[in-house]
Amino acid sequence: MKNGVIKDIDTTDLPDQNGYFGEFGGSFIPPQLQTVMDEVTNEYKKIVQDPAFLAELNDLLTHYVGRPSPVYYAKRLSQAIGGAQIYLKREDLNHTGAHKINHCIGEVLLAKKMGKKKVIAETGAGQHGVALATAAALMGLECDIYMGAVDIKKEAPNVSRMKVLGATVVEVTRGTQTLKDAVDAAFEAYLKDPISQIYCIGSVVGPHPFPMMVRDFQSIVGFEAKKQFKEMTGKLPDSIVACVGGGSNAMGIFSAFLKDTDVTLYGVEPAGKGLDTDQHAATLTKGSVGILHGFKSYLLQDEKGEPLPVYSIASGLDYPGVGPQHSYLKTIKRVQYKTATDREAVEAFYGLSRMEGIIPALESSHAVAYAIKLAQKLPKDQNILVNLSGRGDKDIDFVMEHYPLMDYESQTKENGFEEFLSHIKG
Repeated sequence: MKNGVIKDIDTTDLPDQNGYFGEFGGSFIPPQLQTVMDEVTNEYKKIVQDPAFLAELNDLLTHYVGRPSPVYYAKRLSQAIGGAQIYLKREDLNHTGAHKINHCIGEVLLAKKMGKKKVIAETGAGQHGVALATAAALMGLECDIYMGAVDIKKEAPNVSRMKVLGATVVEVTRGTQTLKDAVDAAFEAYLKDPISQIYCIGSVVGPHPFPMMVRDFQSIVGFEAKKQFKEMTGKLPDSIVACVGGGSNAMGIFSAFLKDTDVTLYGVEPAGKGLDTDQHAATLTKGSVGILHGFKSYLLQDEKGEPLPVYSIASGLDYPGVGPQHSYLKTIKRVQYKTATDREAVEAFYGLSRMEGIIPALESSHAVAYAIKLAQKLPKDQNILVNLSGRGDKDIDFVMEHYPLMDYESQTKENGFEEFLSHIKG
């Protein structure tokens, strides 16, 4: 990467040729689908060395997506907290409102060059679905998006966007009717016709090569941020914080800093209604090693190895597994994985909105919530960079209905924002 533009798709030393990050990853899929995955892997390795592909990708990232996204110093929030300084990598300002467009552009370009007629995918919060529908419309491909019935109700604005963009939204009504079930349904549809269509996975999960491929397309976030932050402050951030469900936004920003051991990396999982309940999706914090959706990783599972029902206020984090590279980074202790509850995320949602005029996605609010707590423990001369992975337009109606604004306004009228922040200082 040079000057924020992809010169060669950035990779780390992993995965190995079989798609493993240490013991995690791989490809646990039926033989007929493995043949198709091998084709995807081979084509991907070719195109990332193709100057014409890289030029087209860069042109779209610059002139269509709007990259580079800025790094912003959250001055009022930092002053109110009184500890370390908080900066935001503004992926919410991308076209379609989140980081998901970065890998969707790459995946749909790959699909088109492979001669595919349709792209299919799952979505939870709808951000991946909107981004894929956008890229498909741009490049003239059909698009089917599988989405749980619960998430369709929670994320109605994104459902409408997908339909306007020409995608077919397939409602999934089985199981918990959320992200895991949407992934199941999309995989089944892919198995029926892996020749004319391609499954564009929405995170750093799934069988090889998807954890590698999505990470590589998202790595532009980290390499931009590294250059931008050094230009702004003269040094690298002391800490980087990103939310983790499947883990694409976190891997995107972490990738550029993995070898910078002076930079502490934090992944924030959804603690939901509490880690002492069964209403959470804290896979790395509470899970164990198993196999889900064609890859080996940490997951929340029962004694038979079946994935457990999981929960998060943020539909994009509501998944019982996590990307295999995150599992590897946990085992080697390169990344510290923490949690934030629903309540903490909502308070960060309102807090960032009121203090900085930035309405974050509920997914990103988990990272903001933990950054606020972390800042309390660090001196003022230290810096925290938060990957603000998406904007909160999609979540406003749900939050206002279920977490009324009056509950939060009453905390700030007499005591100011400092009292409001005390709820998530830890």
